Amino acid sequence: MKTEASTLGFSALMALLIGVVGIAATLATNSQAILLDGLFNLIYFVVALVTIKVSRLASQPDSDAYPFGYSYFESLVNLCKGLLIFGVSIFALVDAIAALLTGGREIAAGIAVLYAIFATLVCSLTAWVMHKSERHVASPLVAADKLNWVVNSIISAAVLSAFCLVVLFQYLEFERVLPYIDSILVIAVVLLCLGVPVRMAGQALGELVNKAPTEDIAAPVRAAVAQGLEGVEALEVRVRIVRPGRLLYVMVHVVLPREDDSMSLTTQDKLRDRVDEQVRRHYSPAVCDVVFTVDTRWAAPTSGLLVRQIH
Repeated sequence: MKTEASTLGFSALMALLIGVVGIAATLATNSQAILLDGLFNLIYFVVALVTIKVSRLASQPDSDAYPFGYSYFESLVNLCKGLLIFGVSIFALVDAIAALLTGGREIAAGIAVLYAIFATLVCSLTAWVMHKSERHVASPLVAADKLNWVVNSIISAAVLSAFCLVVLFQYLEFERVLPYIDSILVIAVVLLCLGVPVRMAGQALGELVNKAPTEDIAAPVRAAVAQGLEGVEALEVRVRIVRPGRLLYVMVHVVLPREDDSMSLTTQDKLRDRVDEQVRRHYSPAVCDVVFTVDTRWAAPTSGLLVRQIH
């Protein structure tokens, strides 16, 4: 799939398919592990509908209502995804521990194995499609969805292995162990994968509060700014970088010597073009604002908090 909308739409349909089948399989098997898997996917389907809308907004220019564009909505969606998955995981963990302490629960292993095979195949196929789509679509929404499907594949494979153990233990007549396997499986899956929604939500929250991106993104951008300003005699160059969603926003303050009054607006615009071109070679989409000044306070870290005294 070569477009963001088609990739996200495919992801949503697969999530709905597994979610519906998972809930139906839960009724037939009484397995909380399958219920957890089904709820994960139903949540992702609901969020995916919002994600598709946000992906369309993110490609639009800014407006009077949203003067800095819609990229922050991408971070907001990923934050909601992470928090929802975290909430469901904690709920499942508490329920599994409670079941474990009260004697466990019996499950219909045969149907459970069939569901796990189905879920593993569908999740693996979807993860592969999302991975292939990333070659054509550079989108944090697609990247987050691919991570979800990779985790889903691992969870489904683990569930399949555990249910195969149930069948084996039934064959070996280890009856006393059987009621505990489903609860132990849920606990193991939650503890194994809990870091994924935490990292997803943490990164999205960082973007929402304008935390600087990681050094692997910021360092090449700073180098690109320096290259674009090559030959300019500046007292200070301060580069501020944030990345809400897919958009990289770069604010550059260039402090010039006070005696340098020869830099015309035309010269400044040419330098802005050079900086913008260099940055876009490393990252796109990007917005670059380059401000030239002879007053260091405009570039100072607290420039937005200073109150100018009027005499």
